[in-house]
Formats: sequence, C-alpha cells, structure tokens
Amino acid sequence: MPQRQLTGTRIRERRIMQGMRQAELARAAGISASYLNLIEHNRRRIGGKLLLALADVLQVEPSVLTEGAEVAVIARLGEARAADSAAAVAEQEAPEDFAGRFPGWAELLVRRHRRVLELERTVETLTDRLTHDPHLAAALHEVLSTVTAIRSTAAILADTPELEREWRDRFHRNVNEDARRLAESAQSLVSYLDEGGEAETGLASPQDELDAFLTDAEYHFAELEAGGAGTIDAILQGTGRLQSTAGRSLARHYLESYAEDAARMPLAKTTVALRDLGPDPAALARRFGTGVARAMRRMAALPPTEDLPRIGMVSCDASGTLIFRKSLEGFALPRFGAACPKWPLFQALSRPLLPIRRVVQQDMRGRSAFLAFAIAEPVSAPDFGTDPLFQAHMLLVALDPSEWKQDDVGGLGVGCRICPRETCEGRREPSILTDGF
Repeated sequence: MPQRQLTGTRIRERRIMQGMRQAELARAAGISASYLNLIEHNRRRIGGKLLLALADVLQVEPSVLTEGAEVAVIARLGEARAADSAAAVAEQEAPEDFAGRFPGWAELLVRRHRRVLELERTVETLTDRLTHDPHLAAALHEVLSTVTAIRSTAAILADTPELEREWRDRFHRNVNEDARRLAESAQSLVSYLDEGGEAETGLASPQDELDAFLTDAEYHFAELEAGGAGTIDAILQGTGRLQSTAGRSLARHYLESYAEDAARMPLAKTTVALRDLGPDPAALARRFGTGVARAMRRMAALPPTEDLPRIGMVSCDASGTLIFRKSLEGFALPRFGAACPKWPLFQALSRPLLPIRRVVQQDMRGRSAFLAFAIAEPVSAPDFGTDPLFQAHMLLVALDPSEWKQDDVGGLGVGCRICPRETCEGRREPSILTDGF
C-alpha cells in the first residue's frame, strides 16, 4: 500500500505554528479556502506554482513541505504500533499522520523501537550462548567443581580439630592448589566473556572461525568472481580469523565451492537474472541449468545492493548439525546447539530433492516474516552400491509487510530453550522465557 501524500498535513502544521488562519493563507496564495481545506486534509495533490506560492507565504523551503519524514520512519512507526496491540486499539491515527505532524517525536520513537529490538536479540543470543556454549559450560563446571572441593576441604579442617599434623598439612596444600586453580579458571572465564569467545582467546571452534571469516567478507569474495590460480591461498593468508588447521580447512572447502559456483553462475548474469526472476532459487537454477542448492548459495553470496532483497541462508548436514549460517535481521540463528525442528531446513531432509517453500516467522508479535526456500541435495554424484549423503539448505528472503498475511505464516522458533511457544509439538525441553517476552 503506497504511503499517503503528507504535503497537506505539513502545510496545515506550518500554518498553525505561525498563527495564520486558513482563509488568510488561501487568500495570500490566490486560492479559495475550501480548496486549501481539501489540500490540508490530503485530498488534493499539489505541486508547481501553487506549492511555491504556499511555501513563499509560509516562509519555508518547498522541500520542507514535500519531504517531511522518510518512508523508512513511517514504516518503523507502523511496526512499533503493530508490536503493541493495546496501543493499536487505543490509537487509530495513521503512522504517516503522526510522522507528518511530529517528525522529531517520530524519529525518537523509531530509535527507541530499534533499541528494544536490539536488546531483545541480545537477550536471545546471550541466553542461547549460556545454554549451549560448550566452552562456557566447561569453564563454569570447572569453577563450581573447584569451589565445591575447597568448601569440602575447609569443612574437614574446621570440623576436625584433632587432625594429625601430617593430614592437616595435606589438606592445607589441597586448599592452596584448589584456590590457585579456581583463580586461573575464573580469570580464563572472565577473559573468554570479555572477548566474546573469538579466535584470539584460543577457545573458538573451527566453525566459529569460519563464521567470523565469512562475516568479515560479508560472504562475498570479489577475487574469486574472476577466478585465477592461487587466489584461494592468497585469501586464506590474508586473514587473521583462521587460527586453527581445522578452521583453515573449512574455509578452503567453502572457497573452492564458491569459486565453482561463481564459474557456473557469473556475477553479472546472476544479478540480472535475479532482478528479472525475483528471489526464486528454482527459477534461477533453471535459467543456468544447475541445482537449486547452488542457486541458493549464489544468491547468499551476492554483494548487498539497494535493488536486491535482503537474503540469509543456513545449511545442515545429514545429522541436522548446522554447517553454514548467514544471519538475516529478524531471523535468529543459534550459535550453539540444536535449532528449531520445525524449520523447513529439517523438513527438507525427510524429503530429499523436493523443493519446499514456506512463509515463516519467528517473532510472535508479528513484526516480520520471511519467505523460506529449502531443499536437500546429495553432496556427490550418485553411484551404484553407495547410499547418497544429503545436505539441506534453507534460503531466507525478508518480506515487506504488504507481501504477507498473518494467517499464511508458519510460526518457528530459534531453539526450544529460548522459544516461548509452549504448545509446540516439537518441543524437547521447557523454555526459560515467559509468554510475555
């Protein structure tokens, strides 16, 4: 639905700010008061000489009357209003009217709404990390075990005054050693939390290193678009993200696959085809005579531009373990542990080679929805006497609010531990979140 013209609203507000009556402004601009009334209520569009005349009388630049609040601000206001059902019922004024009358307040509300969304995502991420991070769990277990050992030894010393000197000295040594180990474990834990578990701490997994490496490059490697011998080695040598042998091996495998995809689907032709066909990986695959999974990978690797949709992607192997993640704002991906079993990604594993298309949503407040494409394809060419091994891929495309209806959306979660959907049949464990989160 296009945004309503707000020029009339801004003219009315400017006139009121200057204490001018409608008839006075109409007379000065050379029009009737009834026609100005229609303009101020956005029932007539204006431009050209009339707009210049009104701007001259109001002593403002014409752009002040025609531009006003940005479309993005109005869209964000609509999201904020929809997120609070009580406010939506109590206040019926359209967001564009509010933005036109009070652009400063509109900007402030949009910033606060964005901050709320950021904090919610931070809580989800930290909760997921506290729940599933193996390094953090091991460090906390070490701290708690050491504290328990010190407490037990101290209790023996306090409750048994008749201990022989030899045993007392032994217990003292145990307390001293455990206290030293506790200090080291606590320091290691603090360092890990301060630095976010990045590769520099020595505690990051190879998959973490790969994720950081790809995030730095925004999943696009211009060097590989034109090919060239030795390019992959140069890319690997030019990054400090890949600290482990396993991490470099994962990155090399990814870059080799990227180079092959780029050769089969050249960047310029793929971009043109995507603009022509829209974000449909199956249609893109047919045009280039390739597999749907390759088309998905290629779409996820395109450089971000204003005229192309925002795209995310996630892949898993036959065990359901996530092996590739490209996040998309509004759709959270777990860093550790199992993801939501209702994702089309996992449904594709049970239906190999069958494309799946769904409109999905994680946010129970109805603020955003995504078009999800999923398919499971074999990792190698079929051979007699060998069972095929499949990988599943799910492409996510952000949808505009006008492109989906709430009744058509399938509700998903991130993972059971941080999903508030209590009635989900796929739940494995209770959620730590309340319904009001």
